[in-house]
Amino acid sequence: MPDIVDLEGRGLVGLFVASAEFVDAAAGQATALGYEPTAVFVPHPIQDRSDAKMRALADGTVEEVLAAL
Repeated sequence: MPDIVDLEGRGLVGLFVASAEFVDAAAGQATALGYEPTAVFVPHPIQDRSDAKMRALADGTVEEVLAAL
């Protein structure tokens, strides 16, 4: 998240993508940083998904990411 804050501070549009498990952690970090960057959360877990399932997850999320930008 600090990277997104830095990029947006430089005038670049950004967001981060994380699994839904990290919604609360992201909110806490946003509060600590004093900035709430745009975020897209995907279903958790992701680490045990096959490449095909990860591609499907990305394909299903790309429109949301583009809309958020």
